[in-house]
Order: sequence, then C-alpha cells, then structure tokens
Amino acid sequence: MKASRFLIICIIIAAITSCGASTKNNSKNMSSENQTIVKFETNVGDFTVALYNETPKHKENFIKLVKEGMYDSTLFHRVIKQFMVQAGDPKSKNASDTATLGAGDVGYTIPAEFNNELFHKKGALAAARQGDEVNPEKASSGCQFYIVTGRKFTEPKLLDMENQINEQREENIFNSLAQKHMKEIYKMRKAGDNEGLLELQDTLESQASAMAMEEEPFKFTKKQIDAYTTIGGTPHLDGAYTVFGEVIEGMETIEKIENSKTGRADRPTNDIRILKATVVE
Repeated sequence: MKASRFLIICIIIAAITSCGASTKNNSKNMSSENQTIVKFETNVGDFTVALYNETPKHKENFIKLVKEGMYDSTLFHRVIKQFMVQAGDPKSKNASDTATLGAGDVGYTIPAEFNNELFHKKGALAAARQGDEVNPEKASSGCQFYIVTGRKFTEPKLLDMENQINEQREENIFNSLAQKHMKEIYKMRKAGDNEGLLELQDTLESQASAMAMEEEPFKFTKKQIDAYTTIGGTPHLDGAYTVFGEVIEGMETIEKIENSKTGRADRPTNDIRILKATVVE
C-alpha cells in the first residue's frame, strides 16, 4: 500500500489534467405518484423512461433540456457491451464520422443526489460526470446521461465488490487530499526530496483513514442483491453516479444499441441518433 500510494503521488500531476468522463422493466425503484415520462425516438427504435421524484434536481433539469430540444439529433456516442450506452453530448449533433465525442456540456453541473433505493440495475437512467480527480463532489454532467445494460452477478461476487468499493473509498479520499498538496508535492519531487514525500504520504494516509471511518461502510441492500442477481446491472457504480430514472418501455431498443458495432472511443460505427425526445404530458 505504501509503495502504491507513493506511486500515486508521483503520477498525480499528470493524472489531474485528464478528463472524465420483456420490453418493460418490472423491478421498480421509484415512487409512482406524479411520474414524469419521457419518450425517445431514435433511428433504431423507441424507448421510454420514467424520472424519479426522489432526485428532483436531475428530474427538473432533464425535463428542461428535453423541452428545449437539447437532445434532438444527438448521438449515442459511447456504447460498451454488458455495461451501458451513453448519449447527450451537444457536440454530437453535427459531429463528423471521425470526431471524438464525450466532452460536450451545457456549461453547468448538477449536485449529486445519491439514494440507496435508486441503483444501477439494468435499465437505470443515470448522469455521466467527470472523474473524481477533478470532481470530488461527484457532480453530474448538466446534459450527458447513460442507460445501464450491465450483466448478472452472484451473491459472493457482490460481497467481494462491497469490500473493493469500501477500499476504493479510502483511496479516493487519499487522492483528493494529495491534489490539495500539488504545489508542495511538485517542489519535493523537483528537489528529489523522497523523505519529505514519504512523510507527507504518511500524513495523508492517516487523514484519509480517519475520514473514511467517519462514513458508513458501503453495503448492498436486499433489493440491490435481488436485482443484480436476476436482471443484472452495474453495481460497482452505486454511490458514485446519480441514478435519476429508468427505462419502462423499449428495453429491446437499448439492447440493440448496446450490440451495435463500435470503433475508436467506443463510438458506434453507424450513427445511432436520437431523433426526438418528448415529455409525455
């Protein structure tokens, strides 16, 4: 652990400049009152999502963007089998066939709205975001979203994943603390002061450990375990990305998108375009 974190301190200067990043779903996570429904028409089929009332900031923003036509003509620009399909980059509307997509935004982010009852089961609608290195608050992209396809997991695998998530929490806290000492780390590296780097590392490790212990350990709920062992999903994303809705019709369209041929940067070789997004009144 010591050696690996020392390596992290040494490479974090480079890392900090990089960017982030049946047709019905019968496993409901949400309250049913006053649901907002959004229908998407694409060039490979249609699908419909319901937005959660429990994530009001994301719900309100998504409705606003749909009504403004922001998603019309955008592409599903990132597709990974047994993981997710991603869309909502405004730069994709008129992108060339060779353009690298995923960095477009609307100039603002949405504060994270985590809820243990809303998780990354198959069909979940969630907000993309930049990585923890530049976004420790885990704020969501103002426009980019993804829909989970995922895969099924066994209960022992989910237990292993719980342990990994809890270990990664402390690592993420350590990395965030290290970023706040970048100038100091840079000076010590430039001076070849390995002793100073190790001393700083010990201090940050202690702080990270104490901060991690203040948080409740991550644990999958029975509802999560039931979903991930039956319909599947992407459980390692829980508590890291905001889930704010789910597909209620047209999951076969999402599966068709998931199985499309992809090229560089996981972009489909044949454009998959959202023709029209509509709030169903």
